[in-house]
Amino acid sequence: MNTATSLFYGFDTYYLILVIPAILLSLVASSRVKSTFARYSRESTRAGFTGESAARQILDAQGLQQVRIEHVSGHLTDHYDPRTQILRLSDATYTSRSIAAIGVAAHEAGHAIQHDEGYWPNKVRSALVPVANIGSQFGPYMAIFGIILGFSPLINIGIALFAGAVLFYLITLPVEFDASRRAIVLLEQQQLLDTDELTGAKKVLRAAAMTYIASTIVAFANLLRLILLARGRNDRRN
Repeated sequence: MNTATSLFYGFDTYYLILVIPAILLSLVASSRVKSTFARYSRESTRAGFTGESAARQILDAQGLQQVRIEHVSGHLTDHYDPRTQILRLSDATYTSRSIAAIGVAAHEAGHAIQHDEGYWPNKVRSALVPVANIGSQFGPYMAIFGIILGFSPLINIGIALFAGAVLFYLITLPVEFDASRRAIVLLEQQQLLDTDELTGAKKVLRAAAMTYIASTIVAFANLLRLILLARGRNDRRN
């Protein structure tokens, strides 16, 4: 079976040896963050802060009174929107007094502080958002169709677009790690969590970091697959 035929039926060896293991790793990371969050969601903090009040105290202490905090529906849909300067906390975080909720809220507050300070990896990531959206949605399909049709320009454009998406994943890692680092430091400085509670918050944020690492590995595995498929096609032509 040639490459074009195998791709038409949705099968290729590189997908099996590269992408599927990466996807399995991502599933493990996702399961871990859910179980870790669930565990520390059942443990209330002694100080009694909610996710919203903890985030508010952190932001105010950093002079970010202009950053609004809003409730957003969903589970673990917490995020900071730099365009509107709104920090949105999910159902499991906004009113919860758990260790997990405080950790997540502090992490998102960390993103607001990054934005205010002009943290350069955060600026790069924001600039890459349009490229990442286009590259992740269209890049792989363009490359695959190019391989099937034997049209090199389409292959190269598809791979280049998807490489931009992979770059976004890569730059996301230091941004997320830094936000978690800031969160732990601020929670300790402002005594929002006791020492043993900080240990739980670290575990929650560490588990969340693994999901970003796993997503990056999946994206890189897909990019490598496309490159190897394109190279294999060229080798057969030569």
